[in-house]
Amino acid sequence: MLKSYEAIFENGQIKWLTDEPKVSSARVIVTILSDTTPPTKRRTPPASIAGKGRTLGDLVSSVIEEQDWECLK
Repeated sequence: MLKSYEAIFENGQIKWLTDEPKVSSARVIVTILSDTTPPTKRRTPPASIAGKGRTLGDLVSSVIEEQDWECLK
């Protein structure tokens, strides 16, 4: 099974952006992407939508009543 890991290659060294693979030796395929800027860890929503969100339910109960669930019938 193939697994993918993100890394940056600089000056002959690999800097892992995600968890480092737990292997001591492996055959690898390297794909060079044109964009070398590291991905941001967290996206920031635009200020125009700040404060406009609403919580409709909680993590334990559903927003929709059980009798309205078509998939359970």
